[in-house]
Amino acid sequence: MNVAVSAAQTGAAISVNPVSAFLRKSSIEITPKQIEKLGLLREKLAAGSNVFIALIDPADVAGQIEAARQLKAAGFNPVPHVPARFVRDEADLRERIAALAAAGATEMLVLGGGAPTPIGIYDAAIQLLETGVFQANGVRRIGIAGHPEGNPDITKIHGDAMLLKALQEKQAYLKANGLEGFIATQFLFEAEPVAQWAKTLRAAGIDLPIYVGVPGPATIKTLVKYAAMCGVGNSARFIRKQAMNITKLLTVNTPDDFVAGLARLHFDRQELGIAGPHMYPFGGFDKLFDWMVPQMKG
Repeated sequence: MNVAVSAAQTGAAISVNPVSAFLRKSSIEITPKQIEKLGLLREKLAAGSNVFIALIDPADVAGQIEAARQLKAAGFNPVPHVPARFVRDEADLRERIAALAAAGATEMLVLGGGAPTPIGIYDAAIQLLETGVFQANGVRRIGIAGHPEGNPDITKIHGDAMLLKALQEKQAYLKANGLEGFIATQFLFEAEPVAQWAKTLRAAGIDLPIYVGVPGPATIKTLVKYAAMCGVGNSARFIRKQAMNITKLLTVNTPDDFVAGLARLHFDRQELGIAGPHMYPFGGFDKLFDWMVPQMKG
């Protein structure tokens, strides 16, 4: 996409490529084991970029802490995930957040977590926030999870209204305690559901900036697998349709149209607060950077 927007929106004197400008606001997600890709991250990402560290296995906290330390030393901003269902109790939380802060993490993504059964006494992000442990350890910016197409684990039982109420409660806590906040969303495949969801949030008084989950280039087969695992909603219909054709399973799908749509929302509908893309390297880091870096330079 090469449609230019007025650079007055960015304070520059020349026109800019909206997709390039939007992609330069990207964050990226890794797992603790993927810290082995640190050399590639240093080569491809700008210094100071936000690198989120997912926690898929509750036994991998030590690996997450070490990944945060290495990312900070390499000049990145580590943003560890802290899933409530992977925390045993407040003592566990205090020890973990203190260690992550000592490793250089000054912001974190606090979420409920996808585990069906908590390992301890918590099952919701608000419970972790209300302990006060984060600000006690110098954490001043906290992300919370957003689900533009719903969260099957919650909506099937409580409905979409519960998700909206939970966001309102978490935003209220952050503001009351002087914490900067943002929303990081589940990945999806189309911009329009993001626009409609963001409009609903703004009408409900939720004004946190939104970073939208974008699946990096990957085969149709891989994307179908992740969509099924994560309960991605209606925007995955294109991927599912493609998967019905066995000859297309190994075709690599790139998020060009999705990112172009998000860039338009970012520049043309600023009231929605779409702040940037959050990249999921489902197809691997090489595919992601081979697609992403040339566009960022465009």
